[in-house]
Amino acid sequence: MVCMMNFSRKVLDATNPLKKQFLVALIAEVGVLLGIFSGVVWAQSASLPQGEANIVEGTVRSSAGKLLKGASVLLEEKERSNSLETKTKADGSFVFSGVRPGVYTLRAKISGWCEGVSNPLVLIAGDKKRVDLVLELTADHPGGSGTPSSSGSAAGAMEFEDKPSFTVAGVTDWNNTGMHGSDVNARTSEALAKETVALKNGGLVEKSTGDTKAGAPSLNYGESQERLLAAREQVRTMLAKADTANGHRLMGELNERLGDPLEAVREYERAALMDPSEQNHFEWGTELLLHRADGPAVEVFTKGSHAHPDSARMLAGLGAALYAEGKRAEAAGRLCEASDLKPADPAPYVFLGKMEKAATGVLACVEQKLARFAQEQPGNALANYYYGVTLWKRDRGSEKNAAGLQQAEALLEKAVNIDPQLGEAYLQLGILHSERGDFEQAIRDYKKAIEVNPQLGEAHYRLGSAYKRIGEESKAQQEFRAYEKIEKAQTAAIESRRRELRQFLIILQDQPAALSPP
Repeated sequence: MVCMMNFSRKVLDATNPLKKQFLVALIAEVGVLLGIFSGVVWAQSASLPQGEANIVEGTVRSSAGKLLKGASVLLEEKERSNSLETKTKADGSFVFSGVRPGVYTLRAKISGWCEGVSNPLVLIAGDKKRVDLVLELTADHPGGSGTPSSSGSAAGAMEFEDKPSFTVAGVTDWNNTGMHGSDVNARTSEALAKETVALKNGGLVEKSTGDTKAGAPSLNYGESQERLLAAREQVRTMLAKADTANGHRLMGELNERLGDPLEAVREYERAALMDPSEQNHFEWGTELLLHRADGPAVEVFTKGSHAHPDSARMLAGLGAALYAEGKRAEAAGRLCEASDLKPADPAPYVFLGKMEKAATGVLACVEQKLARFAQEQPGNALANYYYGVTLWKRDRGSEKNAAGLQQAEALLEKAVNIDPQLGEAYLQLGILHSERGDFEQAIRDYKKAIEVNPQLGEAHYRLGSAYKRIGEESKAQQEFRAYEKIEKAQTAAIESRRRELRQFLIILQDQPAALSPP
């Protein structure tokens, strides 16, 4: 049985006085919450003392967001063919306690609804896992009679001519299943996702000045949970009076900040189905990308690009999603198109620069676009840096291309003159000088990189290698130890953030494939 969402179209009057009242009240009540989302909210995960029994908990909801009471939930152990069963409480929640280590699958079912199934859950001693499942009505369900629906929302009853070919069926803990390529590519993909989130407000995580260290965007701690909860209730009240796409989009933002990505993506989807604007398409795709639903993100960004062919950031988001799927060349192509749409916008070039750095070779079209970036924005440190890296990769190891390496060196030196805090550029200068055999200059470059960014682990490692080449063994070992300490700490921090980031469970519907990229 194929389960599909059944929507009915709702035409909204943009001049409706209630909509204006909603927007005015929203600005008054939510204030600074509008338009200041600048980073990823990492949901806080619970930790258990060592040796405590495993716990699996979560909720069962309808596609409209209604928590379902009385749903049967089975926790099935894969290897032993054992299962535990419970029913959801009035608030749609369920808990399995005292679960022994093993590999499990969660199933949720209720009469008139499609069964929801989780991805495999691996439990080790002391684990506490949370899985939220979403159920869809069966195809033969009578017209939605008695169907739970979210308060004041008609999004679950709309017909939509271009239905998504996927359903977000729940959320689960992060795992590396489906990640493509090396850890360098995985980290680059995560960096591109953060840059895509920053584009919601037209910004960038990596700037041409200041510290360029990788890291998760910080949460604005001035926004207390109480304030966010109060804002969400206010928006709910306004939505009950006027069901608008703007309201659902803001509900998505608030739910993401409050650590409920499942409700967030549902709200973003409702907003896009009610009003397929550029902003609504982009924010829906961004939410999917953020929580590692790479294929659905590609679908949404692709459709958004067709609907809004002048949107450079839509193409940038599509490029980031394709990169996450492992389609590097196709991703670069979309970013090159985005740079052509808005040649003065640094964002597509920064995306391309990150991709190029992680690539083993030079990606098609990237060199030409980064050359334009450096030519048209000569005062941008990142423009000079990324083009310098591209020329170095193209011409390294070839005596015939000495002119290209000299140009790369000049670009990198220009980058650090513009932005003396750009540690990555000092590091790249050190690599270039080391390959040339000028270890004394390389050492000076690496030390400068460490001075402006002490946590730049690669600079410590390469400085140690340079010391080793000139016979300074004790200094080399000191730098190697510093590198190992930094790398261990950064790897632990990355793994911690990945564990805190909940990823979506996706069910693909029996639908035609998504449109090919424009």
